[in-house]
Amino acid sequence: MNSILKIVSFCGLMLTIVPSFLVFSDTISFQLHTTLMLIGMILWFTTSPFWMKEKKL
Repeated sequence: MNSILKIVSFCGLMLTIVPSFLVFSDTISFQLHTTLMLIGMILWFTTSPFWMKEKKL
């Protein structure tokens, strides 16, 4: 379960980084850029807290 969360979080993080470069190179439109970044942000912020939380001793 933890590894699935990490993979989904990494995909969300990539969806917040990669579209910026694609818009800069004029590969995708700005509207698609904002949509992809919104999806990436939602993925990252909903999955990363579950595997990044501190372990209780």
